[in-house]
Amino acid sequence: MPRRLLPALLLATAALLTLLPAASAPAAPVPAVRPADDPDDEAYPSAEDVARAKAEADGKAADATDLEARLAAARTELDRIGQAAEQAVEAYNGALARLAKAQQAATAAAARAAIAEATRARAADRAAGLAAEMYRQGASPQLAALDALLGSRGPSELSVQAAAVGVAGAQTRQILDDATSTAKAAARAAADTRRAETAARTAADTVRTAKDAAQQRLADQQRQVTEIGQRQNTLLAELAAARDTSVDLERQRQDALDEIAQREAEEAARQAETDHAGTGRLHPAPEREQPWSAEGAASALAFARSVIGLPYIWGGEGPQGYDCSGLTMMAWRQGGKNLTHFAADQYAESTPVTYDRLRPGDLIFWTKTGRAADIYHVAIYLGDDQMIEAPRPGTAIKQASLWIMGRPDFYARP
Repeated sequence: MPRRLLPALLLATAALLTLLPAASAPAAPVPAVRPADDPDDEAYPSAEDVARAKAEADGKAADATDLEARLAAARTELDRIGQAAEQAVEAYNGALARLAKAQQAATAAAARAAIAEATRARAADRAAGLAAEMYRQGASPQLAALDALLGSRGPSELSVQAAAVGVAGAQTRQILDDATSTAKAAARAAADTRRAETAARTAADTVRTAKDAAQQRLADQQRQVTEIGQRQNTLLAELAAARDTSVDLERQRQDALDEIAQREAEEAARQAETDHAGTGRLHPAPEREQPWSAEGAASALAFARSVIGLPYIWGGEGPQGYDCSGLTMMAWRQGGKNLTHFAADQYAESTPVTYDRLRPGDLIFWTKTGRAADIYHVAIYLGDDQMIEAPRPGTAIKQASLWIMGRPDFYARP
């Protein structure tokens, strides 16, 4: 029995040894187990990668918001400097208008002074003749006539001599009065002339100052427009990078946002006019409105339409371009009205009306202070809440919404 078990045990031991690893072979590494939220780097982004990408996306969104805010600020700044430049131009136009009036006043005063001096000279000659007569007779004409009266020989001569005394006395008084009054009038006229000439010189100095200020303001505006334009291009490029889009696409998007904002602002201005009308505090209309000329208004509007697209030119009266008051002045010149090349004067030269009484051809005015004397912009009304205007330096004459600059301050009919 034992002999038969020995071979079986040897065979079983050999089979078991074949199942065990060789002693000299190194142990195989055990694969590490990765957490479920941290997959293989080669196949999936890690949690760290996801967090980094999220932070970058948040940063780009914040950059985009900041860039859009800076673009909006640049647009606001462009509007502000454009209005400031236009105010400087209208101040210059106003100074020119005052100079022209001062020069006219000085010319008229000089003419009056010349007439007064000629009258004074004639009266002085008559007074000199009277003095010479008194010197020759050794007495005044009144006394000579009185001597003749006392030496009369009868009633008939008495009545004649009495009349002579009265005439001589009246003539003498008239001569002396004329000499005195004309001398005073000539002195006043000369003083008026001096004041008018001084006013004209002051107005000329004001024009030079206004011109220098306008030139400086326009130069600053052109420089700032260029700088802001470059800034906007840079911001649009950064915005496109932040959103992974193109500059053209971002520019189109900004234009669309501008249009939406403009429509909202216009609606707010229209509502402000409605609210203002509801308070009963409208600018008072005249008791008798100036007659409206359909033909004159049509001529004025035809001219305004014909120059749409021409550039805003400082002091422009055509034909290459116009500023705001130059446009309305020339338009209404075609309509048969003479207006001054100055927006504030155009309002003073016209009849005030209210918004609800606006007719095509009427003028629309804006001011920063609410005072008519400070009006700085004027446009011509087309109807249906549309107008034609020369907006500001660097722009072209265009048709636009009545509310594009906010609620107008004044309306008037030339």
